Amino acid sequence: MESSSRIKTRIIAYYVTGHGFGHATRVAEVVKQIIGRGHEVFLVTAAPEFVFRSSVASEKLHVRKVLLDCGAVQSDALTVDRAASLEKYYQTAVIPCASILSTEVEWLRNVKADLVLSDIVPIACRAAAEANIPSVCITNFSWDFIYADYVMAAGLQYRSIVWQIAEDYSYAEFLLRLPGYCPMPAFRDTIDVPLIVRKPVRSKEEVRKEFGINDGEKLLLFNFGGQDASWSLEAEFLPEGWKCLVCAAPAGQILPPNFKAVASDVYTPDLIAASDCMLGKIGYGTTSEALAFEVPFVFVRRDYFNEEPFLRNMLEYHHCGVEMIRRDFLTGCWSPYLTKALRIGPSYKGPLNGGEVIAQIVEEVALGRNSPFNRNGVGRLQDAIVFGLQMQRIPGQEVGIPMWYTHAEKELALRSAAGIEQLHPSLSKNSLHAEVENFEILYGDGYNLLDTKAFLTSLSNLANMTNEKSMTMSKTPLLREWLAAAGLFDWKEDIYVARAPGRLDVMGGIGDYSGSLVLQMPIGEACHVAVQLSQPGRQPLWKHAIARKGSDAGPVVQIVSLGAELCNRAPTFDMDISDFLDVNGNPITYECAREYFGKDPSQKWAAYVAGTILVLMREKGVEFEHGLSILVSSAVPEGKGVSSSAAVEVATMSALIAAYGLNIAPREMAVLCQKVENHVVGAPCGVMDQMASACGEAYKLLAMICQPAEVKEHVNIPTHIQFWGMDSGIRHSVGGTDYGSVRIGTFMGRAIIKTTAAELSSSPSQTNGPESSNLVHKEFDTDSLHKEKEEHYLCNILTYRYDAIYAKVIPEQMRGEDFIKLYGSHEDEVTNIDPCCVYPVKAPTTHAVYDNFRSKTFAVLLESTSTAEQLEALGELMYQSHNSYSSCGLGSAGTDLLVQFVRQSQQSTSRREKNRLFGAKITGGGCGGTVCIMGWNSKQTADEICKIRDRYKETTGHSPFIFEGSSPGAGSFGYLRIRLKSISI
Repeated sequence: MESSSRIKTRIIAYYVTGHGFGHATRVAEVVKQIIGRGHEVFLVTAAPEFVFRSSVASEKLHVRKVLLDCGAVQSDALTVDRAASLEKYYQTAVIPCASILSTEVEWLRNVKADLVLSDIVPIACRAAAEANIPSVCITNFSWDFIYADYVMAAGLQYRSIVWQIAEDYSYAEFLLRLPGYCPMPAFRDTIDVPLIVRKPVRSKEEVRKEFGINDGEKLLLFNFGGQDASWSLEAEFLPEGWKCLVCAAPAGQILPPNFKAVASDVYTPDLIAASDCMLGKIGYGTTSEALAFEVPFVFVRRDYFNEEPFLRNMLEYHHCGVEMIRRDFLTGCWSPYLTKALRIGPSYKGPLNGGEVIAQIVEEVALGRNSPFNRNGVGRLQDAIVFGLQMQRIPGQEVGIPMWYTHAEKELALRSAAGIEQLHPSLSKNSLHAEVENFEILYGDGYNLLDTKAFLTSLSNLANMTNEKSMTMSKTPLLREWLAAAGLFDWKEDIYVARAPGRLDVMGGIGDYSGSLVLQMPIGEACHVAVQLSQPGRQPLWKHAIARKGSDAGPVVQIVSLGAELCNRAPTFDMDISDFLDVNGNPITYECAREYFGKDPSQKWAAYVAGTILVLMREKGVEFEHGLSILVSSAVPEGKGVSSSAAVEVATMSALIAAYGLNIAPREMAVLCQKVENHVVGAPCGVMDQMASACGEAYKLLAMICQPAEVKEHVNIPTHIQFWGMDSGIRHSVGGTDYGSVRIGTFMGRAIIKTTAAELSSSPSQTNGPESSNLVHKEFDTDSLHKEKEEHYLCNILTYRYDAIYAKVIPEQMRGEDFIKLYGSHEDEVTNIDPCCVYPVKAPTTHAVYDNFRSKTFAVLLESTSTAEQLEALGELMYQSHNSYSSCGLGSAGTDLLVQFVRQSQQSTSRREKNRLFGAKITGGGCGGTVCIMGWNSKQTADEICKIRDRYKETTGHSPFIFEGSSPGAGSFGYLRIRLKSISI
């Protein structure tokens, strides 16, 4: 490569969006590197000039103040106003579009720009094309993806905005994609680059000395723009021994002595690197610098800022993020979060030289060393159609294209709406029946379900894609995951199809790991998995798999997850079966498997699918000598507490069992799937999710005693009762620390009870035992104590014995190291005690004992005579369970609000009216997710449910997903063995 002194200076025009400092700060680092290579940069931005000048002191930097897009409009510091955002963009960039375009084209020609960079201003790419200049985008999200969500929620009248933005982006040569990226389908070509991080210029010691931070004091950086001037920081917000530096404090705000304002033009990387912890909102700049300097980041979630979930995933994966509930933020309950942040141990090991890498790539393009670019924006858009909103998939529909796109295509004359229906007939009301007939059903009869028909339709479409003539004639661009899926199977051979639903936790919840009775209803949304076995050497392999294997003919696992690109996941995964074997040919340990799947966050989803193979190897001795092609399509929404992961595991396991002809009953299959989640994925869930998905029956409650997994009965839901699920919008995960801490505390409580019972049974009449010995009365016999000291399941402790003997010796909370010293192990194989962590003990233990009693009572009452008292008693049990969750620390503001609305609906009913709703509770693992609601089975009740949904949306801005209906579990569905009737391949 030529040295920089011999390279002719190039003129780079760099457009920066008007939204947020994160874009400006990363652009400053890239500009610094580009100028360092001898080139000249003209910035076009609405951001303050000092942001760039503080990093780049050079005559080769020119700043032109112009606002060409507005980003997202916020109604407050934490909430995006979607309608206002669309309207402002319309006023800022759409109405004056022709004038802007003309001005920018003329300006680019005047400055003699050699290259246009955009972060991430759409019209800059179009202007570059008209000026005959190449353009490159640099970003982790694009406005078409962000606004597509807003359009679906705020009004379809704005849909042309999304199409215009996508078309503008399509003029770009390629995308330089930053870590933590969102789906950005408007770009056909992408190059992944490292994090862009500004480096500190002063040492940690210098910064702390400047602001008077003494040795031993903890420093918090409050990096929170857009603060409400009427809200003030209070001294008691900080724990003792902490100081706080405040960025962007409102003018005139008086701060307490342990808070100190910093200048508006301060160089933030110095402050972050010098801090023990940062508190703020997630954005690219704060996220990248927190990761780079390994500073724990306590963040407050922003509503409707759709970039955030992807950055949050990156933070949490690298142990760098702690979410603070908004209520606790505003009321100053910061201490628990700051304490937790100091324990998480950030560990980002990725490269941090994104600025340098980008500058080198930019220089190559500016020098004309890139491949010829296509300036036909409409043509480029055909190859990379925007499909937008990730959270609004229609259950059973395999295509993530919002319905209005099929009509919007006509507006841009890209292709007819009929073209999509030819490719994806699931969008056509009349296509299902005919397409299913393309398959011969060799075994099974579950295809009468509508979502199964839709899945078979998808398979038929995929088979048609392999027809070269059909591919040539089709003008419809194909999503990457669909192209991969089309080449996954040998369509002349048999395919096995299984189906497993999600579940709604009616009663029992976290009691499954305590042996409790749980009552679960399989929901209508389900996951379908198709599996095909192939002899090594005959399996259709992807090119990179062929390159990797060379002449090796060993079996390969290839997986495609439809809809993955909508959820920012890699849609494909492949591995050699031999990766699951050690040097001696034995199955690897579960610990090795967790490490194997944890290497790439974007592909960790594959552990739920491929993990079933390892479990069958280890637990059942199955030898996998065939290649495996697996297609996964799930309509169970993720993160809503309805067991999306269990549905994937059970459907995959069921399909493998069918393909290999294994004799494994649904109950045993569920237990094996739990091992996948516990040991391969590493989530400490109980078994109820997998049992409900495998053994459930439509419109019945699966009554299961989790000791370890015994189906007691299927309880009929009376015809006058119906259960609904309503999503709070707060993401739930059984892998979360709150769920894990409560589980550990529950097992601690069990250990304390067993130890107490052992000491009392050995000397029940003496006082040299624990403090509780003086509580023992004659009615608490020694035989019971002997049973309790060996009791494996906490729920088997009777409530009256718990209250009389054990409740008073169980502490409210306990530090891990103290428990280990006194009791040794908590005897839970899927969780580990952190000696430095303080765990809740009494509330989780009490919940385990009492919620089992509530579940048993609920099951009996459900089958009793129908009376108003029956429904009121059932509802009261649900409310009690909900409150008990909260006492354990597993509540959330969103689920509490939904339950409150249900209560208020009951209370507002006049005496002359009949109550329609009777109870509600948080479900599953808690900490967000879905609320289960019980009411009369009537249209009026359904209307009331919709009113609660609308009220919740009005209050929070989130429109809940409503789960209604039921479907059979995987055991009842069985499997389908299918073969395509005829196809010209």
